Amino acid sequence: MPKLSIPIPNPLGQEAALERLKVILEKMKERYKDQVSDLTDSWTDNVLNASFKTYGFTVNAKVTVEPSVVRVDADLPFAAMMFKGKIEQETKSMLGRWLGDKPAGESPA
Repeated sequence: MPKLSIPIPNPLGQEAALERLKVILEKMKERYKDQVSDLTDSWTDNVLNASFKTYGFTVNAKVTVEPSVVRVDADLPFAAMMFKGKIEQETKSMLGRWLGDKPAGESPA
């Protein structure tokens, strides 16, 4: 499977970014429950491993929260490669907003 690797600047620091991403992940599960199936996710320290199906595609992803960057690494199905640029752009934009200066209780999405 083709790889996708996206680094996003993290102005919050590791602990604050982890807290924020955990809260937002729960909100996103609820918001997109009709578009995503077979979702599994688990945190190990500062790394989220997730797998899900959407629009007939299975996506496996790893999100690593570091002190100054959040890295998203994913395996994309070949059929999704035509959307790679859009996926990268949307991921950067969305995570950039989430890691901005809004309190964790607010949903920037």
